[in-house]
Amino acid sequence: MPAKILITGGAGYIGTVLVPMLLNDGHHVTVLDNFLFNQPTLLDSCIDPKLTIVRGDCRDKNIITKLIKDVDYIIPLAAIVGAPACNLDTTAATSINLDAIKLILSLRAKNQRIVLPNTNSGYGIGKKGSFCTEDSPLEPISLYGRTKVDAERAVLDAGNSLTFRLATVFGLSPRMRIDLLVNDFVYRAVNDKAVVIFEGHAKRNYIHIRDVGRAFVHAINNFEKMQGQAYNVGLSDANLSKIELCKEIQKYVPSFVFLEAPIGEDPDKRDYIVSNEKIEKTGFKPKFNLNDGIQELMKGYIILRNRIYANV
Repeated sequence: MPAKILITGGAGYIGTVLVPMLLNDGHHVTVLDNFLFNQPTLLDSCIDPKLTIVRGDCRDKNIITKLIKDVDYIIPLAAIVGAPACNLDTTAATSINLDAIKLILSLRAKNQRIVLPNTNSGYGIGKKGSFCTEDSPLEPISLYGRTKVDAERAVLDAGNSLTFRLATVFGLSPRMRIDLLVNDFVYRAVNDKAVVIFEGHAKRNYIHIRDVGRAFVHAINNFEKMQGQAYNVGLSDANLSKIELCKEIQKYVPSFVFLEAPIGEDPDKRDYIVSNEKIEKTGFKPKFNLNDGIQELMKGYIILRNRIYANV
């Protein structure tokens, strides 16, 4: 049954992939975005009468009060994403990533459902060889991680909600993010033929952006049985270190050279492997693997030739 859905930050990296999926399923979608990066996204969806676009700030109580009326689902994508971007503006990181979520919770009706994206970087530094599950302790090591973990806790405590702990996302989007790890390494392989790695042993999990969109669609279609829970969303066969990731890219770009720096360190210290069994048991299976994304990105970087498509 078609639903009315409000998406804050819907013109961003994930939103511009998700919104067309929801429209194609017959849902009515309202996007609130401040178009911070002057991105000309969602233009190809403007022909759809089921789409409404509002330019504004997710922290504006008057706007949220008006837009939240009569919607069935709220998907708060608006965020300052990643540790570097949050460190550049700590006030915005807290007010957007956490305070704006609390604003939504204070204004929504009890029957309105929330599907919140979190990050699995909240696991911080996991135990070596041990998979992080949804029951593992959350020990974020960055402001980004802390604000997202606190927002998740508030949403789940409020009820009629579920959250996704997203792995590191990769893949092409109309609002591209070249600074994300896989996207960045493939860009460097294609254009620079080399990359210097810090903390090359550090592992993390990955997920294609189209599967992130599919996860939100899955949540809407299965909300009754999934609500009240957090779910890891990633590729179960892609818990890889940075060095292992580079070796995968090298299969497609044989001239790619990667070196681990003997000195220096990565400010992003997260290091963990993740189990995605819980969401898989609900019937969700990713469609796109890491190699699909690498080949997609290689084609995309024939088109994209500069680094304006980043967050910092």
